[in-house]
Amino acid sequence: MDFLSLFSLIVLITTLVFFVAVFLFLKNLKLKRDIKIKEIKVEERSKEMDSKMYELAILKELGDRVGYSLDVHQIMDVITGSLHQFINYSAVSYMLLESDKILFKIHLEKSVHRGFINEVRDRMLKSLGALLDKEFKENQVEELISGAILIEEVNAPVESFFNIPLVIGGKVVGVLTVADTQNGLYKENEMTILYKITNQASSAVTKLQEVVTNEKSKLNAMVLSMSDGIVMTDLDYKILVINPAARRALSLDPMKEVTLFDFIDNLGGKFDIRGRLEESVKLKKEYTSERILLGEKFFQIFVLPVKSSSVMGQESITGGVVIFHDVTSEVEVETLRKDFTSMLVHELRSPLDGVKKISEVLKNKKITQTPESYDEYIDLIYRNSSGMLEIVNDILDVAKIEAGKFDIHKKEGDFIKIINDRVNFYSITAQSSNITLKSFFGKDIPEKVMFDSEGVEHILNNLISNALKYTNKEGLVEVITFLHKEGASLPEEAKIAGYQSVNSIPLDLGQGTFITVIVTDNGIGIEEENIKTIFSKFKQLDTKNKVPKKNGTGLGLVIAKGIIEEHGGSIGVVSKIGVGSTFYFTIPLS
Repeated sequence: MDFLSLFSLIVLITTLVFFVAVFLFLKNLKLKRDIKIKEIKVEERSKEMDSKMYELAILKELGDRVGYSLDVHQIMDVITGSLHQFINYSAVSYMLLESDKILFKIHLEKSVHRGFINEVRDRMLKSLGALLDKEFKENQVEELISGAILIEEVNAPVESFFNIPLVIGGKVVGVLTVADTQNGLYKENEMTILYKITNQASSAVTKLQEVVTNEKSKLNAMVLSMSDGIVMTDLDYKILVINPAARRALSLDPMKEVTLFDFIDNLGGKFDIRGRLEESVKLKKEYTSERILLGEKFFQIFVLPVKSSSVMGQESITGGVVIFHDVTSEVEVETLRKDFTSMLVHELRSPLDGVKKISEVLKNKKITQTPESYDEYIDLIYRNSSGMLEIVNDILDVAKIEAGKFDIHKKEGDFIKIINDRVNFYSITAQSSNITLKSFFGKDIPEKVMFDSEGVEHILNNLISNALKYTNKEGLVEVITFLHKEGASLPEEAKIAGYQSVNSIPLDLGQGTFITVIVTDNGIGIEEENIKTIFSKFKQLDTKNKVPKKNGTGLGLVIAKGIIEEHGGSIGVVSKIGVGSTFYFTIPLS
């Protein structure tokens, strides 16, 4: 091998070694680059996983600490209190709109100077104003600071800053802000994660708010329609709910915003509403008042704590509720019952006292008895005992009517004869009172009618005697009887039969053909409030002192109503003060 060949071989080997070295270098370089890329990807994945874990941790903490709360302050406190785990900042803050102020709460992770806080506050105020297209002033802001202390020597300005709007139910309610003294600190990734967390929390509150609003509207509709007055307060005794019935109970303006002080003033010392609410809320006690007169009505007041059960099953007090229950009707019934009992005792005592005295006279051997006086005494005993028996029978009849055991005994009879007998019977009484008593009959009244003759007699006795009682001297009482045919005009039939009173009888008193009886007078008339209850138990006509009060149990019209209803007919009255009254009843023929 010559020198040239050896040199060529050396060059070839050197070239090969060079290319192998270059190849290995490039391979190593690519491997390092690949490793670096993988390391970056791993780091990015790790950061992404950390961010995801942070996001999940925040959302879990929100769920654990806030639950189903609608308190935006609490939600913001959870978010701002956890941000240091994933982002660096000098200060994190939120600004929320409230009814009468703007709450600005800032947490300092590092010490800053007062000017730093002022700049953050001013920027947030401008952002909130721009979002709502309003202008807010510094004196509207209530400031709360927590975290590191203020050091005026740390004179670093705000270099990094970003806002996230807080939107609930489609409305901007505030802003969340992160700020730092270092420049260019926040990247899009951090802002995106914080925006996602805030948005998810806002969405959850919005959905819950929609559910609560829907349920609240149902509750409000129910409360508004209740006849009892309802007032609901929170733990600070601020009124949350008040229905129209509660406003009416205390004569409160329906348009005015009401506070507990309005209730205290209007109750006028009759009921300690504040004290009872405090006792109920703090001691979890229920309270029921005695009957209290407010205006012209009686109320019984109930005070109860409002209890709420959490998801964990724990019970807490969220406020108090006051119920104004109107017991006026119950008081009126009790008063009527007492008056009735007193009247009944009086009605029975008079004849009993008469019987007792007559018996004493008859027993006294020293008093000489003539046959005439003896017969007179016996007659008095008979009349007094008959009066007592009539009262007892009335009470028993009313008891049967209320128990649904009142029976009538229908049989075929002469209806016109019954009317004539009753009118003739009361003619003497009418003449002695200088009152004209007349009867009129329409055409086509059947000769025989199926009815309870004793029951109809009872009704006529009651209506005619009442008409005579409440008609002045030289007055007029008329009894009109006619047949109403199905499809015919009832007022026209009454007019043809002789009815001339200005009191208009109803156009419709039922279906079919029936006998109609009208007892009308030109007496004092009946007050409208009495007409509504005149057929009620224990109710006796109040004549407003226009005539002397008449004796009687007040049960006659109750029994009359029961008799007519058993016949399948109707009974009623129309009256005008100073004009007179018209009572009517019907007896169906079918």
